[in-house]
Amino acid sequence: MKHPDVPVWVLVPAVLGLALLVLPVTGLVVRVDWQDFVSLVTTEESRAALWLSLRTAATSTVLCLVLGVPLALVLARSSARWASVVRALVLLPLVLPPVVGGIALLATFGRRGWLGQHLEAFGIEIAFTTLAVVLAQTFVSLPFLVVTLEGALRAVDPGYADVAATLGAAPTRVVVRVSLPLVAPGLIAGTVLSFARALGEFGATVTFAGSLQGVTRALPTEIYLQREVDPDAAIALSFLLVAVALAVIALVHRPGRSPW
Repeated sequence: MKHPDVPVWVLVPAVLGLALLVLPVTGLVVRVDWQDFVSLVTTEESRAALWLSLRTAATSTVLCLVLGVPLALVLARSSARWASVVRALVLLPLVLPPVVGGIALLATFGRRGWLGQHLEAFGIEIAFTTLAVVLAQTFVSLPFLVVTLEGALRAVDPGYADVAATLGAAPTRVVVRVSLPLVAPGLIAGTVLSFARALGEFGATVTFAGSLQGVTRALPTEIYLQREVDPDAAIALSFLLVAVALAVIALVHRPGRSPW
């Protein structure tokens, strides 16, 4: 690899950075009890947690698309001061400790939350339900979609949309037929990142939704609980979660077809 802006010395910290990412996963693989792996990951609790994680992560990803695509479009096409404030709010879940996000959700949608207490009057309970898992996952994963898609939209020449508009296309048609197809790789990347983040969410979920088997106990929570009583099961389930996440990313991040 010879590039004028890549001096030889940068390879050392680059390799160290890669090692910091790869070695823990390697250590996890080495520690897996392969002889009993299948039995460890197919217990009733494990299967229920995995199925719940897949269902809620898929649902939260759909929510991210429904809410995040319009939000990214508005931010990408606006240069007003308010857009900077909104962008900062969108990025907030990326820097907040997940447990703080869970407490914030609980303070809003909990039974005594400023919004949840009014919803409860209509018989709507959100906290400590499967819906709470979905909302917690959406809260932490939405920024990944918005940031990725906004960057892709800003990189596209706006002239294509302008031409479509001058030819009589309505704004909705311009978005659907011109803008979004041009940023399809970025949209796919943001969707995958959102799903992967939702799949691994723990802190906000356990704080806002609790840990009721089959209802709110997603796979990360099951791993945490198993860590105390059955370390081998925790390691096996951790590897399973890593494998699922890698498989999802590999579906779109293939040689010659990288959405990044």
